Amino acid sequence: MGTQRQAVSSGSPFEAEIGFSRAVRKGDYVVVAGTAPIAADGTTAAPGDVYAQTVRCLDIAEAALEAAGASTADVVRTRIMLTDVTRWREAARAHGERFSEIRPACTFVEVSRFIEPDWLVEIEVDAVLGGAGG
Repeated sequence: MGTQRQAVSSGSPFEAEIGFSRAVRKGDYVVVAGTAPIAADGTTAAPGDVYAQTVRCLDIAEAALEAAGASTADVVRTRIMLTDVTRWREAARAHGERFSEIRPACTFVEVSRFIEPDWLVEIEVDAVLGGAGG
C-alpha cells in the first residue's frame, strides 16, 4: 500500500466545522465518511423516504469514490445506519440496486439519531482499488 494521502471534499458545510474529509485515499485504500442525505442546496433530501435518502447517500459516496480514483466496483464494505431498523428493506433495495453484482460486506445498524432529525439513514463505504476482482 502506498503512503500518499488524498483528501476528498464534497462541499458539505460540516467538513470544515468538524474537521473531516468526505473521503480519504491512502494507497489503494479509500474510506468514505458517514454520508448523510444532504441535497445539493444543503437541505435534507427526501424527508421521510428511507429509499430515496439511501439513494442520495450512495450518490454522494459514489462521487467521493470517483474523486479518489475508485468506483463502486472497488467497494468491499458498506455500513448502513438507520434511525428505524424496521425500515431496513427500503435501504436494502437501494443498496441492492447499486451493489447486487459487487456484493460488498454490509452491515445494518440502528442508531438513536443523527445530527439532523430528518436524516433517516447515513452510510459509510470502504473500498480497495481492485477490491471486487482482485
